[in-house]
Amino acid sequence: MSLERYLRLIAGFFVMLSVALGYWVNPAWFLFTAFVGLNLFQSAFTNWCPMMTFLRKMGVGVPPKAL
Repeated sequence: MSLERYLRLIAGFFVMLSVALGYWVNPAWFLFTAFVGLNLFQSAFTNWCPMMTFLRKMGVGVPPKAL
């Protein structure tokens, strides 16, 4: 899976999780939903978001080294 697909998967999961937590636990969790949305918005213009850094450090989207 590509880096962008992982990024979308994680962002979607965070949005769904924070909406559920905001509904059932505490409405302050909706701020996390807004944070994820803001990061997605700015990444449309800069082509970078903080999660990309973490994913690259974990080796996602990096081609394997040739032997």
